[in-house]
Amino acid sequence: EVQLVESGGGLVQPGGSLRLSCAASGFAFDDYAMSWVRQAPGKGLEWVSVISRNGGSTYYAESMKGRFTISRDGLTETVRMQMNDLKPEDTAVYFCYARMEGVRVGKRFEYEYWGQGTQVTVSS
Repeated sequence: EVQLVESGGGLVQPGGSLRLSCAASGFAFDDYAMSWVRQAPGKGLEWVSVISRNGGSTYYAESMKGRFTISRDGLTETVRMQMNDLKPEDTAVYFCYARMEGVRVGKRFEYEYWGQGTQVTVSS
């Protein structure tokens, strides 16, 4: 069974730090780009960070650049995101997301999986 299990969320003061973890199982982890996506109260989904299959490239939303760092470990099949200088507007449920796409035998394919999310609350 495919599983993405997030952990590491919690309550932190503005300016503080948290490290989120996502434990993957049940699929070929190394074949998937991994992302963190968040949803703030009353808001839609917002893409936070992405790391490529081999970890060679990363992407961050503009408001997270310089504060958040995504990483992955193929041995433990874990993706992490270090979050520093947290702000109240970072309060959200953070979801781990896996995606693979491509073409084989002339047909496009796509697989995606979502975790259940972990709550991050930034408040004084």
